[in-house]
Amino acid sequence: MPLPPQLLSPLDTRYRAPMEALGEHLSEAALNRARVHVEVEWLIFLTNRSFFGSTPLSAEQQQSLRDIVTNFGQADIDELASIEATTRHDVKAVEYYVRARLAERGLEHIAELTHFACTSEDINNLSYAITVRDAVAKVWLPKARALTDRFAELAEEFRNDAMLSRTHGQPATPTTLGKEMAVFAHRLRRQLRRIEQTEYLGKFAGATGNFAAHRVASPETNWQDIAAEFISGLGLTWNPLTTQIESHDWQAELYADVARFNRILHNACTDIWTYISLGYFRQIPQAGATGSSTMPHKINPIRFENAESNLELSCAILDSLASTLVTSRLQRDLTDSSSQRNIGVGFGHSFLALDNVTKGLGEIAVDRELLAADLDHNWEVLGEAIQTVIRAEIVAGRSTISDPYAVLKELTRGHRVSRDELREFVQGLEIGDEAKARLLELTPGTYTGDSAELVSKLS
Repeated sequence: MPLPPQLLSPLDTRYRAPMEALGEHLSEAALNRARVHVEVEWLIFLTNRSFFGSTPLSAEQQQSLRDIVTNFGQADIDELASIEATTRHDVKAVEYYVRARLAERGLEHIAELTHFACTSEDINNLSYAITVRDAVAKVWLPKARALTDRFAELAEEFRNDAMLSRTHGQPATPTTLGKEMAVFAHRLRRQLRRIEQTEYLGKFAGATGNFAAHRVASPETNWQDIAAEFISGLGLTWNPLTTQIESHDWQAELYADVARFNRILHNACTDIWTYISLGYFRQIPQAGATGSSTMPHKINPIRFENAESNLELSCAILDSLASTLVTSRLQRDLTDSSSQRNIGVGFGHSFLALDNVTKGLGEIAVDRELLAADLDHNWEVLGEAIQTVIRAEIVAGRSTISDPYAVLKELTRGHRVSRDELREFVQGLEIGDEAKARLLELTPGTYTGDSAELVSKLS
């Protein structure tokens, strides 16, 4: 027996709860609500300026029309679906829906101003700009900012916790755990600033972007100024040079920036996963949680693994949108219509990753004893410091050692060097007493340079 009709996307099933905030803006229903919003505002705009002998609507009539948008709900969603089943055209269905609302309010006399001089894309491009802008500003950005701030908080909390670095996965010059968290906070904040500066463009110039029908209907009107004023009133920026569609370049720019943010966060996830594997971070057991169906001891870093997967899916979708939306054959083709319906999916996978990383960071704790033990087990990383000091001493005329790099390479490369061995080596060096004293005081745990201070560079 076949299953009843099922949703395919896990964003709409397994992960539905965290998606509700995005669905308010990037769903099909939200798009239709935005279309109604644009149509209603265009009606009010035209009548307020008494176009073609119309008279301004009263404040009550205007509010009544705006209430259509404010109160847009399931009954309206169903009605639009029913109309579109006949029209086979989504924007035409919105026009008929708005006309029906005018009739209910005794405003049939302005019905022909509904969708006046508009091509479908005049409504669509503004609607997408509104919904994407609001989804980014009200949902995605607050979550991304909060997560980035959490990395900054961890940077401050761990700024003095010395940690062995692992360039190429091998022991290297120590750092602090806080400084490494600060690197991610800094990188993520740079991308957020770019995303915050996104310019949401809109066009409202008719079938091929030339105001042709507008000019015939009212030759004396400056339709370019009208379009700029109307679009500005919606909180968007007028794009004066377009074909039938707004060229979507702003969308490509935004999606590329969000994808770059995703990739930096992906890098953070893989590093944190590795720190967990090394034991630098301990995972805090969650009541009732199961790590493995057969191994009761396990606590798996699933928050970060889930985030990695969702970030990759988000980037795949956003990259596709960024590359395809900038191209439209001649004055218009319909490839963007299908593509843009996946904007919410691209942001949805990113948002799910933000949610998982946020929770994941709340379920780990630093193991300072292991950090210290790891450093104490790798005294050979001081080889860099010793050979650098020798070079300085040679230049200063306090040493005649030949090729200090080679000397330290012979001592340290490919094997462990104990604290005592290294101290004995330093004691025998031909360098000044002050330099020797500095090296004898140095430990892997104190060889962190300006790591702690660099955390303060976060802005």
